[in-house]
Amino acid sequence: MPQYKPLTLEEYETLHEQFSRLLSTRTIPVLIPGEAILGIEAIAAGIAAPGRKILNVVTGPYGTLFGQWLERGGAEVFTVESSFDEVITVEAVAAAIEQSKPSVLSFVQAESITGGTNPTRRILELARQAGLITVVDAVSAIGAEPVLMDEWGIDFVTIGAQKGLAGPNGISAVGISDRGWDFLEQNPNAPRNSILSLLDLKRTKEGTPPRIPGSIPALEARALLHALEQVEHEGLENVNKRHRQASFAAVAGIKVLGLEPWQRQEQNGSPLVTTVRLPQDSRLQVEQPIGIVAPGDGALYGHLLRLNHFGENARLDSVEQAVRTLAELLGQDSAQALAAARDTWRAGHDR
Repeated sequence: MPQYKPLTLEEYETLHEQFSRLLSTRTIPVLIPGEAILGIEAIAAGIAAPGRKILNVVTGPYGTLFGQWLERGGAEVFTVESSFDEVITVEAVAAAIEQSKPSVLSFVQAESITGGTNPTRRILELARQAGLITVVDAVSAIGAEPVLMDEWGIDFVTIGAQKGLAGPNGISAVGISDRGWDFLEQNPNAPRNSILSLLDLKRTKEGTPPRIPGSIPALEARALLHALEQVEHEGLENVNKRHRQASFAAVAGIKVLGLEPWQRQEQNGSPLVTTVRLPQDSRLQVEQPIGIVAPGDGALYGHLLRLNHFGENARLDSVEQAVRTLAELLGQDSAQALAAARDTWRAGHDR
């Protein structure tokens, strides 16, 4: 049996550098020893406090959960939300900022459960104009679409590798701007000596890295290093493009089968996941995943299907198999739908 080797400082620092490049930031993200939901909760615990007004955009279940964590920390939370088959509009966010006068704006960039992508760049432009601290959950965006932390002015951003990056889910990262660190330090309620403490992970002004936390799992870390090396070898822009192609091909295929995307505005669909609106047809009711075809989560069960074409499944053959599965469930021939998916994939490849 091979001998277990603890994670080295060089490996630890390489992970930080890889995450910095993924986020296009000069800052050094902190590593979270667990799934990205832990980092999201840590942000909520770190920024929430009595007297702080936070505008929370809800376009899916994770936005709702984040708002609950903020309220638990004593923050005054204002909510602006969309129906889960639409993304938020810039106009709705602008009106909510004007009405609530918050100091923080939080939202999910891309929704894996509903298959929608919010207009992130334009929302962040509004936030910069209003001088707001910004919090972005980019777990379902990274690897499928751009996440430009410095250019867009993001103060807190959470990412994980288990979706678009085709990596493990046992380690994630939180990018924090200089303004974000200041905002954390100004909160006397921010956790310390806790798994939810981001401040405990901050580097010294000299940039000296902290000791490797004992909670960082070495095997997961090495699997993550390998996954991110593969992303860098392919090129992040190419990984993003592959996800866009998969999304376009999937939509083309389902339309030929007579189905509709769950998102009412097709241009708002996520490159990570294509969600399919279920007609009143029991043939499409599936209880367990069939390949990348999966039932809706929670309250969306029975209302939509998800085509999870992300990571290693952001490929034409995965989309083709999903189209065949849907055709079989409907009792239809798949030939025309497959042809549409292939033509659309190739058109995207040639762009």
